[in-house]
Amino acid sequence: MVKRSYRWSRSGTLALALVVTLSGCSPQMATKNREMQVIQGQTMGTLFAVKYSGGPVSLSQDHVQAGIHQVLDRVNRQMSTYMPDSGLSRFNRYPKDDWFPVSPGLAFVMAESIRVSRLSGGAFDITVGPLVNLWGFGPGKRRDTPPTAEEIRELLPLTGYQKIGVRLSPPAVKKELPGIYCDLSAIAKGYGVDQVAEYLESKKIFAYLVEIGGEVRARGKNPDNRCWQVGIAVPDREGEIERIVPLENSSMATSGDYHNYFEKDGIRYSHTIDPQTGRPITHGLASVTVVHPSCTFADAMATAINVLGPEQGLALAKRENLAVFLIIRDKTGFTESMTPGFAALLPQRR
Repeated sequence: MVKRSYRWSRSGTLALALVVTLSGCSPQMATKNREMQVIQGQTMGTLFAVKYSGGPVSLSQDHVQAGIHQVLDRVNRQMSTYMPDSGLSRFNRYPKDDWFPVSPGLAFVMAESIRVSRLSGGAFDITVGPLVNLWGFGPGKRRDTPPTAEEIRELLPLTGYQKIGVRLSPPAVKKELPGIYCDLSAIAKGYGVDQVAEYLESKKIFAYLVEIGGEVRARGKNPDNRCWQVGIAVPDREGEIERIVPLENSSMATSGDYHNYFEKDGIRYSHTIDPQTGRPITHGLASVTVVHPSCTFADAMATAINVLGPEQGLALAKRENLAVFLIIRDKTGFTESMTPGFAALLPQRR
């Protein structure tokens, strides 16, 4: 571990800061410099940015922008808990325990959710939705005081990933109890990133950086013919970068406790809920970054490791041979920890 000390502040910051630099991967054979196109907007309650270059000469930026918005609108219509008519919202209201038809995309994401739940021993669990809402981090009213122990106990029987079922063909989901409510906020942004990337590739665009709310996927080189550079933010220090990772043909997702929280009587209550206790996490793990080919998987696994904490989370990452980077709070500041897979991604320091 490498010790780093910082003065803390209460301001939040983006999980990932996107930077394009001339350092990092070695350039390929020199090619004509291509102009970078940038498309930005809002989706899933956060911001997105797409940077790309190349593609067919006849392909206009307006056409690409319209296609990206169509992709993101489709993901929202499938997985939003804020839209009452989304596929997920309709399933959450469904009062029966038989199969409920859904889109292939929603079935896939729920199946991936269950896979990460099993890998993490239930640390990642999309049925934690009622507890997320109880703590004021869902689509309802925010709160500035914690719920009572009795309120938490009443909802715990409705949680447990084993209580939902998924089939991919024909796509459908089901739940054991009518009150089960699923929340895909810890995986849907990663899926949205993957979907936008697939759309770009369908248009013969093979050099891009896609980011939604801090979840990122990159392919190819930037217009300067070098790797895309993605920064990992220092928790609680807006604008400061802990590490810069050269990212090529891979995804990166970060989960942290410093974005969405409230404080009461000097105690910070994070939006990340431990499914076992029904309460926000309390350990010192401030930030988890996962690098993986699938942004969907990286997004969910970052949350799973964040719930598990520094010791158990690192053990899971090593067992699954994942590239993972942790920032851990201690009494003096922050400590870094990483798996060998992540260390191999970093440029060698001279």
